[in-house]
Amino acid sequence: MSEWDSDQKSGWGDKPVSGGEGSASGGRRPVERPESARDWKLIEKLVMSLQSEQRKSRRWGIFFKLLTFTYLFALFFLIQFPGMGSLDSATGKHTALVEVNGTIAADEIASADHIVSALRNAFKDENSVAVIMRINSPGGSPVQSGYIYDEMMRLKDEYPDKKLYAVISDVGASGAYYIAAAADEIYANRASLVGSIGVVAGGFGFTGAMEKLGVNRRLYTAGENKAFLDPFSPEKEEEVEFWESVLKTTHQQFIESVRKGRGDRLVDDERLFSGLVWSGEQALGLGLVDGLGSTSFVARQIVGQEELVDYSHRKSPIQDIVDQFGVSIGSGIADYLMESRLQLR
Repeated sequence: MSEWDSDQKSGWGDKPVSGGEGSASGGRRPVERPESARDWKLIEKLVMSLQSEQRKSRRWGIFFKLLTFTYLFALFFLIQFPGMGSLDSATGKHTALVEVNGTIAADEIASADHIVSALRNAFKDENSVAVIMRINSPGGSPVQSGYIYDEMMRLKDEYPDKKLYAVISDVGASGAYYIAAAADEIYANRASLVGSIGVVAGGFGFTGAMEKLGVNRRLYTAGENKAFLDPFSPEKEEEVEFWESVLKTTHQQFIESVRKGRGDRLVDDERLFSGLVWSGEQALGLGLVDGLGSTSFVARQIVGQEELVDYSHRKSPIQDIVDQFGVSIGSGIADYLMESRLQLR
């Protein structure tokens, strides 16, 4: 019997048959092999998966190196040429533009510090013939709005030859209309939302929920009103009355500022200061705005200087690059982890 025949009879991986050429005295042990083709496929799949992961790792390594190089190059360029691409560097006569976008609050882009600084620069520029404040805001802090309003009135007195216009785009309500009222003239689109001259404050009361959950409120204070309007304690009538008096006082300040800015252009309608919001077309009939038109319309037809130069506060280019760099890295890592998960699951 041949060695091949002996192997077939003894089976893969068994000891050789005793005696003959395959015996321990002179024969050789047959090579062990996988039990089936499926084992080979599993091994092949594992090797290919490892190779794929290595290729992905190399690609991501190259990607992050290029991203870092681009970031450092852009940072160096901005440091060497900080004024490149700035609209404020434009020369010649123009209409200055200051944007008011989003909520008016101390920690937002539409904060008093940012807007006041932009207004000062716009008025100070000898080549600006007028200033347009383009507003798209639902309002916000009465304090921040008051700061902006006061500065607008001051700048109008300091630069009497430069008109200040407010143009409301989508919405100019509450604190946003507060500051618009300080402009010499207000323009809006016929569908803009204008007004909401009122003050609101709100919260939640959790006493009922606490009772159902069996939660006891433990509050320790020094000062009779230190727990004023605590949402986890029952309402007190005297506290509510006091808070309403604060809101009414703030509302009256709002009304007086609007009357001072708009003067006799306002119609005699008790609803004006009720907190209602109006369309631009309705606002025109109520004297809340002076006309219907866009920013370019005002610059071209009213000011007579169509070129616009934006003085609005922006994030620094470096900050933009840092933010985008962080987003790119985060997105890249997320994609990498997702792909790895899909491959290894």
